[in-house]
Amino acid sequence: MEEWRQCGRWLIDCKVLPPNHRVVWPSAVVFDLAQALRDGVLLCQLLHNLSPGSIDLKDINFRPQMSQFLCLKNIRTFLKVCHDKFGLRNSDLFDPFDLFDVRDFGKVISAVSRLSFHSIAQTKGIRPFPSEETTENDDDVYRSLEELADEHDLGEDIYDCVPCEDEGDDIYEDIIRVEVQQPMKMGMTEDDKRNCCLLEIQETEAKYYKTLEDIEKNYMNPLRLVLTPQDMEAIFINLEDLIKVHFSFLRAIDVSMMSGGSSLAKVFLEFKERLLIYGKYCSHMEYAQNTLNHLLANREDVRQKVEECTLKVQDGKFKLQDLLVVPMQRVLKYHLLLKELLSHSSERPEKQQLKEALEAMQDLAMYINEVKRDKETLKKISEFQSSIENLQVKLEEFGRPKIDGELKVRSIVNHTKQDRYLFLFDKVVIVCKRKGYNYELKEIIELLFHKMTDDPMNNKDIKKWSYGFYLIHLQGKQGFQFFCKTEEMKRKWMEQFEMAMSNIKPEKANANHHNFQMYTFEKTTNCKACRMFLRGTFYQGYLCPKCGAGAHKECLEIIPPCKMGDLFPLSLQDSLGAGPGPKMVAVQNYHGTPAPPGKPVLTFQIGDVIELLRGDPDSPWWEGRLLQTKKSGYFPSSSVKPCPVDARPPNSRPPSREIDYTAYPWFAGNMERHQTDNLLKSHVSGTYLIRERPAEAERFAISIKFNEEVKHIKVVEKDNWIHITEAKKFESLLELVEYYQSHSLKESFKQLDTTLKYPYKSRERSTSRSFTRSPGTAQPSPAPAPPASCSSTGWRNSQLHTGLELLSLHISSGLVVFSGWGGWDHCCSLKGHCWDRLLPLLWVFTLCFAHPLAGSRDVMCHLVGFVLAFPPM
Repeated sequence: MEEWRQCGRWLIDCKVLPPNHRVVWPSAVVFDLAQALRDGVLLCQLLHNLSPGSIDLKDINFRPQMSQFLCLKNIRTFLKVCHDKFGLRNSDLFDPFDLFDVRDFGKVISAVSRLSFHSIAQTKGIRPFPSEETTENDDDVYRSLEELADEHDLGEDIYDCVPCEDEGDDIYEDIIRVEVQQPMKMGMTEDDKRNCCLLEIQETEAKYYKTLEDIEKNYMNPLRLVLTPQDMEAIFINLEDLIKVHFSFLRAIDVSMMSGGSSLAKVFLEFKERLLIYGKYCSHMEYAQNTLNHLLANREDVRQKVEECTLKVQDGKFKLQDLLVVPMQRVLKYHLLLKELLSHSSERPEKQQLKEALEAMQDLAMYINEVKRDKETLKKISEFQSSIENLQVKLEEFGRPKIDGELKVRSIVNHTKQDRYLFLFDKVVIVCKRKGYNYELKEIIELLFHKMTDDPMNNKDIKKWSYGFYLIHLQGKQGFQFFCKTEEMKRKWMEQFEMAMSNIKPEKANANHHNFQMYTFEKTTNCKACRMFLRGTFYQGYLCPKCGAGAHKECLEIIPPCKMGDLFPLSLQDSLGAGPGPKMVAVQNYHGTPAPPGKPVLTFQIGDVIELLRGDPDSPWWEGRLLQTKKSGYFPSSSVKPCPVDARPPNSRPPSREIDYTAYPWFAGNMERHQTDNLLKSHVSGTYLIRERPAEAERFAISIKFNEEVKHIKVVEKDNWIHITEAKKFESLLELVEYYQSHSLKESFKQLDTTLKYPYKSRERSTSRSFTRSPGTAQPSPAPAPPASCSSTGWRNSQLHTGLELLSLHISSGLVVFSGWGGWDHCCSLKGHCWDRLLPLLWVFTLCFAHPLAGSRDVMCHLVGFVLAFPPM
């Protein structure tokens, strides 16, 4: 018998594969076994079966599905435990890609064979392999597997053969069995059958409630003596809350049964919301089981106490692990019980209400399952997050992961094809470079601003990594071309991109004058159309920010027309007759999380320009309009900073040579390299400036102090793009500076691990901010005090973003405005004796009218809560 067949039979003996797995079929081929093992789940399960506690089940991703990242993580977990716990040498094992890509499946079989001869495996009494001569040269058998792996995806079918917890249903039936229940017999009337159904619901609920009480009395109370509160919560989750709910639920059922059960449907409808707590219980069940197993394997006192408690519950027939599964089984049975009851209530007046109760319990079951799925998804996202370096945002803000894996990427500007690892989410694709077992962030591409097109030059007869498609920016900015290894891989990636783009930009998003956007609802919300739950824990559905309606994606088209379509919201400019508001530039991406309480969301990406409509300087939320799309809404005030230049569309912006940068705290003007060295050497690491080099081909250079040295980087301007590396290009110097203020320069220069932290002018100012020197005096004198009309809390300096001094005033503070918009050449001063001098004005938002506290000839600036930004003094 071939060695791989012996391996398959050994895995069956170890209860890792089911007895009827396809590897034992006469028609089986070696790739059937390779495909079953490729995601690493069964190998991790093997170690657990051989030595419970040897592998932490919390480290296993049991359904990695289309994630190469999670499959490789499982395989690495298996290899680490083989080395650390089973003592296998690295030379006895294999590389993760030997299995995932099936590059050398012979080494995988050899490693599993060594495990079969291990003393731990021998104690199980299972015959190791190979136990006889193989019938053919295995090297020939394994030779073509890599090509087969390229052609076959790790699809859902491989999970069909993984042993599942079907015994959970058997345990539930044993525990909740009602002994007095009589099976329905031939000749029974519909009323008799209905009464049997009613009795089953009542008696099984009573038995279930008693089971909950048994867990509390015989396990929870005694175990508090040996477990910490954290361990108690991890194992029993919110079981005490379940007991309280079911105490009331059982009483309501009993009351209904006293009147014949005609109001039972109403009981289920009334308790639907209260049963939502099962979402938390079921989603934490896997972690609870893993925590309990870990404690039993590692703490003798806990093991003894649990065994002692078990003897008190039905004579030790069921373990605590079995009992903890019962609540999850019970809540998912309610719709089945009601379905049976409804089938025997066709002539009853409460039939319609029973239908509604059935739909409610089906909705509850789907909600709980989705919450459980989201818990697993968030765990995956957390693992992605911890593996990507330089990542400044939370990945869960980008929706659910769709697919990840290796592709080759080429930007439309830079024609070099590069190896990259992609993580595709609903909202973005994260482009990374592999760095050992981790990844280095290279690009975040927002799908909202792109469209996908196929590569018409695709030819399946040419070499690998030539199956391509495009991601094109809707405004003509930098686009990307992706190359897949095979045509099947390309099909899979394009399919997932289409699904993601459909989620972020659904076809019916603007149906009936709505403006639906993907949204995370903090509280459980019902769909405006079908009245069912928006299921899950994040991005459960879509919200219209105009009217506040929530909906499932499939219900967008049937939502009633938006009542606020013609009313919401009038801009400040329209309602008050003022000119355009101050322009703000986004300094970080905002995708709606966290959401403004009770307000519509305005989402944007770094560099977008927002017209400010309303915003108190002390408020975390401002209202604005995105110039690019004219959409309005609320956003975190910390996500933007004042935009000191006129923000025009990219194709109409002036060349960087025509822009005046003198107002920026990082701009040094014409400066030689040695002057820069002398200037920056006394500053802290991370201080930088941008200087002009008029005699050089490249006009600008970045100079930054890093550790104890001053580094200089040329800024290249070519083909209407500006960059310091070909891999990342920008439309302007401002955009480049903004980017590297939040992204490390090591993306382009490996030895320069710093962002642009401190503009040199703001660092110079900070050393003397508290004092000024009077002419002819050696001692510093205190700086002038703020005007008496401004309180210490109202008049304060802060920094919204590096290099911009902010001055905030109370609402209705008065300013004499000598000119409206401008830079250093325009001035304003506070009315009265404000420091007895003019302040250079960067921008001020004005509504011109006579202030009641001012003279009739004074033109006042009435502040509606905006922050005033001044250049460095």
